[in-house]
Amino acid sequence: MTLTDIARTARTAAGALALTSRETRDAALTALADALRAEAPAIAAANQKDLEAARHSGLAAPLLHRLSLDARKLEGLAEGLCSLRALPDPVGRATLRTELSPGLVLERVSCPIGVIGVVFESRPDAFVQIASLCLKSGNACLLKGGREALHTNRELCRIVQSATVAAGLPEGWISLLESREDVHEMLSLDRYIDLIIPRGSNEFVRQIQESTRIPVMGHSAGICHLYIDRDADPEMAVRVAVDAKTQAPATCNAIETLLVHADIAGTVLPALKGAMDARGVRLLGDRRTCALIPCEAVSSRDWDTEYLDLILSVKVVDSEDEAIRHINEHGSRHTDAIITKDRAAAEHFLAAVDSADVFWNCSTRFADGFRFGLGAEVGIATGKLHARGPVGLEGLMTYKWLLRGQGQIVAPFVSGEQAFTHQPLPL
Repeated sequence: MTLTDIARTARTAAGALALTSRETRDAALTALADALRAEAPAIAAANQKDLEAARHSGLAAPLLHRLSLDARKLEGLAEGLCSLRALPDPVGRATLRTELSPGLVLERVSCPIGVIGVVFESRPDAFVQIASLCLKSGNACLLKGGREALHTNRELCRIVQSATVAAGLPEGWISLLESREDVHEMLSLDRYIDLIIPRGSNEFVRQIQESTRIPVMGHSAGICHLYIDRDADPEMAVRVAVDAKTQAPATCNAIETLLVHADIAGTVLPALKGAMDARGVRLLGDRRTCALIPCEAVSSRDWDTEYLDLILSVKVVDSEDEAIRHINEHGSRHTDAIITKDRAAAEHFLAAVDSADVFWNCSTRFADGFRFGLGAEVGIATGKLHARGPVGLEGLMTYKWLLRGQGQIVAPFVSGEQAFTHQPLPL
C-alpha cells in the first residue's frame, strides 16, 4: 500500500472507531496489555537489535536508556493500559446543554479528532502510550518513531494491530511510518489527516509547521527551570533540584537551568555542588555562581539550550521578578518551578510564569500525563490553543454541536413572533 492508501484507510477506520462502544475500546486495551506480556520475549529481541546498533553508532548513554524497553518498562506499559481503561469514556460526553426555545435543545458533545499523525523520538514505550491514548479516545493514528527504535516499533505495531483488531477495532486504525520520506508525504495528506503532533527540537517542530497545511500541536524544546527563592528550605531545594535534573536527565521535563536568589545562594550552592557532583552532573555557572562554587563558566547560548544530559546551567538572581523575567525570556513554556516557604511569592510565580506547567515546592518531573492522572500522554503542548501541558485523552478530543428540534424554523424568531429562552439544562 502507498502512504496515501494507508491514510485513506485510516480515515475510514477513524469513522468506524468513533462509533465503537466504550466496552469495545476498553476490551482492546485489556487485550493489548495481555499481548504485551505474552510477547515480551519477541519485544526484547527486537529491542536488543536496536540497542546493539545504537551502541555501535555511539549513541549517548541517556539516549540509550530511553531506547531501552526492558521488562520493568514493559510491565509499566501493561499496567498503564489497565489504568487508562479505568478512566471515564471521553467520547460522546455532553459538556453543555441549553434549551434555545421550548422543544429546541442544543448540546455540545465531545468527539474524536479523527486521524492523528505523531512523529516522536527514539523511545519505543512512547509508541504504546500514544497508540493507547488514540485507541481510548477513538482516534486513528499514523505513528513515526525515531529510526534507532525501528525494530522495536515494528514489533510493537504488529502486536497492537493484532491484539486490537481481534478485540473488535477496525483494520487500519493504526500504522507505523518508517522513513523521513513517509513523514514528508504525510504532511501533504491534509485530505485524510486532521492533526499532526511532532515531538522534538525547536527546529524540527518549526520545520513541520512550515511544511504542512494540517494543524500542528506539540511542544518544541523542554528548557525547564527551577527557581530557589530567598525563603526556600535549603534541604528541600537541593533534594528537588537533584530529582528534577538527574531522575531522568534525557526527558523534556528535566530542568536545564537553576536560578538561585542571591540571599540564599551562599548556603544552597555548596550543598547543591556536592549533591550534583555525586551524580555526575556538570555545572555551568554565571560569574556570581563561579565565585561561590567551582564550576565552568556558562555562555549566553546555554540559557537557550536543552541539554537532555547531566549538564545544568546555574544563575544567581537578585529577585523573584528577575527569575521570572529570565524564565519567560529563555524558557520554552514547558515546565518551571519555584521552591519557597513564602506563599505570596509562590502564588506570584504561579501567576506570572507563562508556561504550560508551573509548580511550587516539587520537581518538574511531575509534568507527565500518567503522573497527572491522564492515563498517559501523546506529548506536552506548549502552545495556548486547544490543549496545553500534558496532552492526554481530553487533548485528543474535539466537540460538535447537536441541535434537536421538532420542526422549528428561524423566521418566527427573526420576526419577533417567538423568542429564544436560552435556558441552561442539566447535563
